[in-house]
Amino acid sequence: MTIQEAQETVDRWINTTGIRYFNELTNTAILMEEVGEVARIMSRRYGEQSFKKSDEQVDLGDEMADVMFVLICLANQTGINLTEALEKNLVKKSIRDADRHRNNEKLK
Repeated sequence: MTIQEAQETVDRWINTTGIRYFNELTNTAILMEEVGEVARIMSRRYGEQSFKKSDEQVDLGDEMADVMFVLICLANQTGINLTEALEKNLVKKSIRDADRHRNNEKLK
């Protein structure tokens, strides 16, 4: 699925199953909640915290997909074409960071 197809699929889902988009502020809060769930898993799986027994079977991929879903909702609501935005962002990073990481002693 391309990013554009994902935006179209989410829009169809929202307008049928979801009935309508939550407002932008609500979706921003939901996005923060979902990012927090990813952070919780990361801190337990790769960091120093431990899982509670009830949380051991959480699915990191599913939580990341939740983040993507809400981010796509926000993009759709605000008229952002995520394909174009990502392409533009990668050009910016490529120019800005052309030598930055190569010359970073911490990365060697």
